[in-house]
Amino acid sequence: MILIYTTAENEKEAEKIVEALLKKRLAACCNIFPIKSRYWWKGKIEKGKEFAILCKTTEKKADAAEKEIKKMHSYETPVIIRFNTTASKEYEEYVVKSTEDKKCLIK
Repeated sequence: MILIYTTAENEKEAEKIVEALLKKRLAACCNIFPIKSRYWWKGKIEKGKEFAILCKTTEKKADAAEKEIKKMHSYETPVIIRFNTTASKEYEEYVVKSTEDKKCLIK
């Protein structure tokens, strides 16, 4: 299982990205939460409020999910970090079925 972490400029953008990933079956589940960010940008430290997105997907769908995030993102250089991870057998099955089966009945 792959976790993809990214951030969005605002809640509306985060919702738009998540909806696209889910509708295209590129993620099984995504979480959105507000964060405060501090980062280097063009030679100085910036600060701002953003929305973090954590998506659960498969190795098979990770490249397409990353491409979709880049296509929709407003940032010049969006953060896109992949974590290879494991979960319970049942949850990993849910992720696979949710990204593959258009009639997934697992809740």
